[in-house]
Amino acid sequence: MSSASSARPQNTYGRVALAVSLALAAGAASAQVSRSKQVPVPQDTPYPGTIAIHVDASDTRQGIFRVHETIPVEAGKLTLLYPEWIPGNHSPSGPIAMLAGLKLSANGKPVAWKRDKYDVYAFHLDVPAGASSLDAEFQYLSPRDGGYEMTDRMLMLEWDKVSLYPAGHYTRDIRFAPSVTLPQGWQFGSALETAAQSGSSTTFKPVTYNTLVDSPMYAGRYFKRVDLNPGGKAPVHLDVVADAPKYLEMTPEQLKEHRALVSQAVKLFGSHHYDHYDFLFSLSNQLAGNGLEHHQSSEDGMGADYFTAWADDAPNRDLLAHEYVHSWNGKFRRPADLWTPNFNVPMGDSLLWVYEGQTQYWGFVLTARAGLWTPQQFRDALAMTAANYDRNRPGLQWRSLEDTTNDATAAHRSGLPYRSWQMSEDYYSGGQMLWLAADAKLRELTHGRKSLDDFARAFFGVDDGSFVTKTYTFDDVVAALNGVASYDWASFLRARADALDPPLLDGLAAAGWKLVYTDQPSAYEKQYDSRPESPRHLYNFAWSIGLTLTKRGEVNDVRWGGPAFKAGVSTGATVVAVNGQAYSGDALKEAIAAAKGGNAPIQLLLKFQGKLQTVPVDYHGGLQYPHLERIAGTPDYLDQIIAAR
Repeated sequence: MSSASSARPQNTYGRVALAVSLALAAGAASAQVSRSKQVPVPQDTPYPGTIAIHVDASDTRQGIFRVHETIPVEAGKLTLLYPEWIPGNHSPSGPIAMLAGLKLSANGKPVAWKRDKYDVYAFHLDVPAGASSLDAEFQYLSPRDGGYEMTDRMLMLEWDKVSLYPAGHYTRDIRFAPSVTLPQGWQFGSALETAAQSGSSTTFKPVTYNTLVDSPMYAGRYFKRVDLNPGGKAPVHLDVVADAPKYLEMTPEQLKEHRALVSQAVKLFGSHHYDHYDFLFSLSNQLAGNGLEHHQSSEDGMGADYFTAWADDAPNRDLLAHEYVHSWNGKFRRPADLWTPNFNVPMGDSLLWVYEGQTQYWGFVLTARAGLWTPQQFRDALAMTAANYDRNRPGLQWRSLEDTTNDATAAHRSGLPYRSWQMSEDYYSGGQMLWLAADAKLRELTHGRKSLDDFARAFFGVDDGSFVTKTYTFDDVVAALNGVASYDWASFLRARADALDPPLLDGLAAAGWKLVYTDQPSAYEKQYDSRPESPRHLYNFAWSIGLTLTKRGEVNDVRWGGPAFKAGVSTGATVVAVNGQAYSGDALKEAIAAAKGGNAPIQLLLKFQGKLQTVPVDYHGGLQYPHLERIAGTPDYLDQIIAAR
């Protein structure tokens, strides 16, 4: 996700580890070919001098970040790059269209620039003779039609979006001196360390460019910093910005559970790879919800009432755990093809079912171990995930879980017309089911003496305190599993990651549980219906009639080959009425329940492409909601997995 440089000066051991990491990564990096011969290939050589960057983020009304960079230069040709491959997004998603007003000057005189013919992220210029520095001014125009990055109460500042950097060097070889101006009275959280403050402006200690990009800022009018690791070796803080002061308040029990998340993670991995860590946490109904990992921080966003509506919001409690795990899995240890020398060399995503899939697994587990979920909430959440691979992912008939690692680049995380058939980044939850099976297999092979915890400690917990990224390959994963318990792990993983119709549910049975369906949703699933404002909310009838819908009746997905699909229902349509009654989630539930065992179809009045049409859906199986049920006479590995350490 970020390049392989450390965030701090390395000791001798760190330099040796760095050399090993670079040797692994060099082969992948050297194989990359730029889209344009005019863009210099990155070399592992220091860029002379330090680039000063100042961001004026005080214009919250119009959402404009105003940037000024002073770049040390020498006369001759220079190419400036805008980051394209953003760590954690797994795709070329740098928002270059939002950069505007670019003006370059040297010695007070304008310097002309020209965008590369084949690479829109590259800007070429000639530095005039006698110039020792180049001034760059531009604006980053944050979204104004939803997905806000700046409101009148808070903002998120991601340095990759507000910076240009010189081509031809590894990002760890380019140093930046960052500073920022915020609205008067605002406070902020960031992994960057403050050097000086003057009024509303803060200057940070110089860092390498890869560290800068890996160190975003959350700032706001209403801010609270909470110590999550009191007395611990490495400080961990929850930096909360909220829409109003009342949303900042935590109960003693909530504080205890969030602190337990930190202690349980450190017990799991037996190490940490940061000297301080900040959860940057926005609680807002306006600012974009976010979940993005960084080495010493994470960007996390939930609705404003995350704390105040705690009892009704269990489905949103695993985000912090997921992003925290990434400090070990994804940032410290990373698939070799996801390490690149700069942010404009393409990344490879082939092992995202390890990077994201195992993180998804540990995110669920640590949420339960910390007490953020009860054991029942954990099982109910897992049941919903498992049900997707039982009834709602026919796409695995034509493509593998491994192939979905291409989705971030292929689809750019946009909406898809038939997600159940096309699938969309299923390496997350499909990978989670894969690693549940691996955990259960390790416990079976060792008669309960070993588990995936031992793999996590051996694989992600090495080199305690080191900041140097340690890359891995498929063979490394296999070797580490064999180090816990000998088995044909290569075949085990390939059968689930590479094959069609993979056995992604066998981990449940191996853990002593089976998936069943009833006509009543779990208390956990009910919270999706009771909180329609939730960012994850959909009315989910995928396991019965084969539809997921928004609260307004918009069809989000139609299960390929399911009853609604066979009747001709299309994604993008809006359900206006059900059996002659105005649409609501409850109206559709009642219609599905009433049709059970009968012969009359469910009549859906659809609005699509300006027309109204009634579609009869021939479904009589009743409401279907997933639950987990114990398999009598088998070990209960699930309870063992989520037991606090």
